[in-house]
Amino acid sequence: MSIEVKGVSKRFGSFTAVDNVNLEVPNGSLVALLGPSGSGKTTLLRIIAGLEQADAGSIHFHQEDATAQPVRHRNVGFVFQHYALFKHMTIFDNIAFGLKVRKRPKDEIEGRVRELLRLIQLENVEKRYPAQLSGGQRQRVALARALATRPQILLLDEPFGALDAKVRKELRQWIRQLHEEIKVTSLFVTHDQEEALELADQVVLMNKGRVEQVGTPEQVYNQPATPFVVNFLGDVNIFRARVEGEKVHLAAGMEAQAPVELSGVHQEVMAFVRPHEIDVDLARKDQNSARARVKRVLPIGSVVTVELVLADDGTEVQVELTRERYAALSLNPGEEVFLTPRGVKVVVGHYEI
Repeated sequence: MSIEVKGVSKRFGSFTAVDNVNLEVPNGSLVALLGPSGSGKTTLLRIIAGLEQADAGSIHFHQEDATAQPVRHRNVGFVFQHYALFKHMTIFDNIAFGLKVRKRPKDEIEGRVRELLRLIQLENVEKRYPAQLSGGQRQRVALARALATRPQILLLDEPFGALDAKVRKELRQWIRQLHEEIKVTSLFVTHDQEEALELADQVVLMNKGRVEQVGTPEQVYNQPATPFVVNFLGDVNIFRARVEGEKVHLAAGMEAQAPVELSGVHQEVMAFVRPHEIDVDLARKDQNSARARVKRVLPIGSVVTVELVLADDGTEVQVELTRERYAALSLNPGEEVFLTPRGVKVVVGHYEI
């Protein structure tokens, strides 16, 4: 079941939550709605589910207009951030709830619930209550309840938001595997960039009620369409720069090759460089290198983060080094080094630093 959103807008008083959004979700895909708080992603999800009514535009399921359909007729499963399980019901009854409301035969309910318990790998908890389960287990039960009625579309609103980091990572790996098995068209909301890039087939970047970019995780990360996208997806160093001919001139004499579409023009641009795409050397590498001084070293995790200050203009730069490279350089605060950018991304447009 594909989803098509056509010109959808939604206002709450003077606040525009969703602003003329157009979006296509292919049949059987797993798509992430990604963006900061207030970007409109949850409102859009609720409009698709029928839990909110759009002020303008339409929603189509498999080319059929579903805009005026009530929730119960949309055949959509919805998973909430905080599980929304019935505390007074056993796990079996929570999963069976939608089937009982639809007055399905008892043996059908029994078979479907047991099938789902096996699917979520919780066969031994059917007689327990939600309070007796961990957060990760409760979210699996919430997912099973949403799947019980065999929805054609599955919508998930920050499904891992209430979980700790370790459980969140384990659960999203499990959901990716589950999606490969059941192939139900799924749309999930998140503000976690890593989560969206790891889990989704397609990522929809939203900002201030609008869609900034739609693409595969690789496309949105490596080919950002707007300054917002490149800055939102992971840590980044931002420089005001200028394209002159075939070169992009950054701060402190650093240069990079201009993108083909900008080559030959002369204009102000924003240049973005990921922390892991800057080389650090104790001696000048080439004419594109900039002198800097080490401000602070954060040797935590699998990479070492080094904060530096450019000698020419005082711009602060963040660099990530492998532990092997850090050990070879043996950097200390106050030490002079040279920085050479490797992966400069250039975007035309205004962005506040």
